[in-house]
Amino acid sequence: MIISASVGAGHDGAAAELARRLSAYGCTVDRLDFLDLLPARLGRLISDGYHRMLTHVPGCYQRIYAATERAGGSGPGVRALLRSAEKRTLQALPPDTRAVVSTYPGASQVLGALRRSGRLTVPAITYLTDFSVHPLWVADGIDLHLAAHAIPAAQARARGAARVVASGPVVDPRFSPATERERELARVRFGLPPTAPLALLVAGSWGVGPVQQAAAEIRESGAAVPVVVCGRNEVLAGRLRAAGIEHAYGWVEDMPGLMHAADVLVQNAGGLTSLEAFATGLPVASYGCIPGHGQTNAAALHDAGLATWIRDPADLKPVLTDLLDGPLGRRQRAAGLALFATRADTGPVAAILRACGAGTAPAPVRPPGRRGRQAPRRLAATGALATALWAAAVGAGIATTHSGGSVLRAIDHGLDHHHEPGFAVEGHH
Repeated sequence: MIISASVGAGHDGAAAELARRLSAYGCTVDRLDFLDLLPARLGRLISDGYHRMLTHVPGCYQRIYAATERAGGSGPGVRALLRSAEKRTLQALPPDTRAVVSTYPGASQVLGALRRSGRLTVPAITYLTDFSVHPLWVADGIDLHLAAHAIPAAQARARGAARVVASGPVVDPRFSPATERERELARVRFGLPPTAPLALLVAGSWGVGPVQQAAAEIRESGAAVPVVVCGRNEVLAGRLRAAGIEHAYGWVEDMPGLMHAADVLVQNAGGLTSLEAFATGLPVASYGCIPGHGQTNAAALHDAGLATWIRDPADLKPVLTDLLDGPLGRRQRAAGLALFATRADTGPVAAILRACGAGTAPAPVRPPGRRGRQAPRRLAATGALATALWAAAVGAGIATTHSGGSVLRAIDHGLDHHHEPGFAVEGHH
């Protein structure tokens, strides 16, 4: 069983690729959306609140992220909310489940609690989708943490993770280096200039952050022609085109093809798209990063020598030029591609299968005991806390620890003033 969360696209993207690889080894794989395991549609409320915060009051999100990082995780309100998902999580696991893999920090917290209490009797594994590790990613009781690189692995250990393996990234195999002919055809297919250097600017599936400003600055630098992907934010795509950014797209199904057409990637969150660019052989710059995980991911990628973090607009042109044609770009291409040189027997799938225990019978998943229904007043209170205590948590896996009321007031104020291989056992999960 793989538990992800439909918050942005990064958690689901990692879950989908893990599921594909495990299925290729003969495992039966089921997937759950953690947002659906929270009661009374609170998951959707939290996702919407997080989205609105990133869009309208990103400074508030930054303060929440920093506060929870200093505090080392979530507060009592969030822990209560997570406990409300424990029973549903157990009920959703088939009896022949051999392991549960989480690609989302909230789910990891629930699985860790179930393991500690003995109610979950099979291994619980976290796959860290971020390059920086917030405290909520590390849950007591989790048997194994898998990281894409040594830097997030070290961060997880520093935060108390009991067992961590730097097993490499998981990316759809369509993301691979292009031949010159594939590059030419991709540019024709997308109607892009045949010879100009192209900077592919991405802003996640929600299209958040100072995207229009970054696109304009790339264009004005003269280093490259901006090609912008706005995800599901079609309003942003239209605004960019109206502002003279000719190549602005909403949701793009053929992202491998668009990366084949590009010469450099500029990103602002450090998520799955960065890993896809490394697999494609594109050098990557972080610029105009969103608060919280966007900035901590940018710092971790910079420290790893995988993506250059541009903080000053004056550095945009020289860094892009170096990434396009200089030694910096050659170093980063080599470093990015080296991430995917992991042997099959040391990759994330092999680690998951080993954690299950080759050749052993599946331990039964203990059914949850019956509990009284949550009182309406308590449920309503949890709902009221959701945005204040956890709206910032669902995308990067963080949660507030205090000042819920002040956070809600900050959100309302901001919105009011916004103008815009191991084994495979057939039949087991």
